[in-house]
Amino acid sequence: MSISANMEADLEWRADLADPYFLPADDSSDDELTHPDVAVAALESSGEAHTVAVTALEGLSIRARVLIADEYAAIATIMTDAAACPDPWVGPDPTQDPAWRDPQGRPAVKVRAERRNIAVRAAALDIAVRLGMSEFAVRTRASHADTLRERCPRVWNAFRAGLVSAQNATTVAQQAASFPDDAPEAWARFDEAVATAARTLSPGKFRVRARVARERVHPESVELRHQRAAEDRNAWFQADHDGMATLTVFGPVEKVLAAHDRADAQARHLRAQPGEERTLAQLRADVLLDLMTTGTIDEAETRRRRPSVAITVPVMTLLGLDDEPATLDGYGPIDSETARRLAGEATSWVRILTHPISGTVLDVDRTTYRVPKALRRWLGVRDPVCIGPGCTRPARTCDIDHRIDWQYGGATADTNLGPLCEPHHVIKSKSRWTLYRDEMTGATWWVTPTALDLPIEPAPW
Repeated sequence: MSISANMEADLEWRADLADPYFLPADDSSDDELTHPDVAVAALESSGEAHTVAVTALEGLSIRARVLIADEYAAIATIMTDAAACPDPWVGPDPTQDPAWRDPQGRPAVKVRAERRNIAVRAAALDIAVRLGMSEFAVRTRASHADTLRERCPRVWNAFRAGLVSAQNATTVAQQAASFPDDAPEAWARFDEAVATAARTLSPGKFRVRARVARERVHPESVELRHQRAAEDRNAWFQADHDGMATLTVFGPVEKVLAAHDRADAQARHLRAQPGEERTLAQLRADVLLDLMTTGTIDEAETRRRRPSVAITVPVMTLLGLDDEPATLDGYGPIDSETARRLAGEATSWVRILTHPISGTVLDVDRTTYRVPKALRRWLGVRDPVCIGPGCTRPARTCDIDHRIDWQYGGATADTNLGPLCEPHHVIKSKSRWTLYRDEMTGATWWVTPTALDLPIEPAPW
């Protein structure tokens, strides 16, 4: 789609602003006033420094937006190419061999579809490690670029020109992606409705505007959309600072609101009791957590609860002679008081004692309930999270993978084993991502399909 005449004029004006060394034309200016720092210093006494600095800052902002949009486009191009030509990422296509037969009895069309899917995942992981991003962020940016390019070309062109912020472009992509795949008229109406606002409104106000525009042009009923959206209900955990964490629940509004209202009512009731010192916010959190963990908001019952945890405790901390932080499996460092309390209360836990100076493992408790195999326990100590690049999934939720496959002579030994979550296990097994180990030094590293060496990252705690 061509850019309108007004946008072309706007782009021409902003092309000058995109140069951080741009200064408004002024016959009184000399050659020394060519850099913002010099110009600002020279104009400080005249009160015009603000104007010069803001002009330069706006130019830098436009350039940054252009670069971000270019990054979105480049990521999408690589991902699209990986789907179109999987071979560089997953190797030659075996279905091209007339004698080929799938060991699982699948038809060639399904095998090729799997190859495309794994190639895209392998490419996303490669991009992620090169850019220092998460795989989710890479795939999200590719998806947003594809959605904007196909469904909202006006906003996409403005984004590429630096006229729309990344926040507003993301909002447009998220809303546009929710339209049916066979509704190009709705896409066009939505693109037209938000194109100007995306350039002028702040992210907060634009989110409201975009949501309203989507509701007005969406071809499906609210009832049908709600029924489909409810299938995506979920809950997820996020570790935070200082021994805290966040639990997020995404679900039907009537149930989420009812849960909030019940917690609020209980919190207000408790707040009115004599001697209650907790704030309303603290009480709401306590009520929700008590109800989810014990089914009651009785604090005495909460104290009687016995946790089942995996915790690494420095031996001096456990004895009360030091305050070195312990490590709670799946979270990270916790304070020594909490560690000692969990150690005293737990009836089923893996206790790992470490040397107070070297950190060397001194003992792994072998008397726990539902204990995993000793080798798996050791691997969980050595590699507490998935060894996939950038992954933080706890080892206890991962597969224990043979670096060299068992069928090819790989031993079931710690030197040949490591935890891999299901997605990264598939990447290792079915793509050209390869895991290597130096038998002399014990160093382990990945080699990407694009020949980048990537050492195994240490645990995040």
